Amino acid sequence: MRFIITAQASDEPAMPGADAGGLDEGLLAASMRFNEEMHQAGVLVASEGLNPAARGARIAVSQGRRYVVDGPFTESKELVGGFYILEVESLAEAISWALRAPCGMGADDVLEVRQLTGAGDLPPEVLEIIKAAAPTWSQSAWQARR
Repeated sequence: MRFIITAQASDEPAMPGADAGGLDEGLLAASMRFNEEMHQAGVLVASEGLNPAARGARIAVSQGRRYVVDGPFTESKELVGGFYILEVESLAEAISWALRAPCGMGADDVLEVRQLTGAGDLPPEVLEIIKAAAPTWSQSAWQARR
């Protein structure tokens, strides 16, 4: 089973214990050791941080039309700052990893653990549509998963 753990930071602009440049070297090192531990345990599929929303874009869809939504976006508490994707046996195992994750890039981080949708989560008729529309992607997307 694959799970995504997303990290959302509080509104605090700097990391606690950070130097004048905004970097908490101890927290960064702890985060990298955590990545290494998950990698060595064979459960880490991906781990990335996300740049601030102001460097990106939002695309909205209304009545079938797509348009770019102007930023910057002030509700930073609702933005995802980074993520881990884990392949583990259960939600309980994913939660156990999340409980060990170094946090504090914002003053009060929140981690959310959610299972990614797999082939076994979809009705057969939906799987058939996916296989017909994206035959090579669907085969590669689900063949190596537990």
